[in-house]
Amino acid sequence: MLRKFRIKIDGNEYEVEMEELTPTPQPQGSQTLTQSQPIQSETPKAAPQAQPVQPKPAASPSTASGSVQVTAPMPGNIIGINVKVGDAVAENQPILILEAMKMENEIVAPQAGTITSIDVVKNDVVNTGDVLVTID
Repeated sequence: MLRKFRIKIDGNEYEVEMEELTPTPQPQGSQTLTQSQPIQSETPKAAPQAQPVQPKPAASPSTASGSVQVTAPMPGNIIGINVKVGDAVAENQPILILEAMKMENEIVAPQAGTITSIDVVKNDVVNTGDVLVTID
């Protein structure tokens, strides 16, 4: 007899199908796990991959003193640019909107300063670590 179970591991929920080799009576209402080793089915389902969380204002200093290059924290599409070259920005002010996995992520200024270059345009596809904006 094939039985389905829904288990939760580290916040991720999985559906597991197991074949019952010998029927064992179990008291009603009991949900005790009696086996400590994982059971592999013949056709394993792909488990969702955990993505590492990266900080929004991923900034790395450039060679010029006081200037910061704001880099893409994740791959995605640039769907909005809220600043122009020469604009003064405050710390944590939204400067770009990056769409990743159908979610809009605000990229904020890691420090106060002036926008010295914008290295992307709307609808650009960027990868993790690509320079988006330089702030002086």
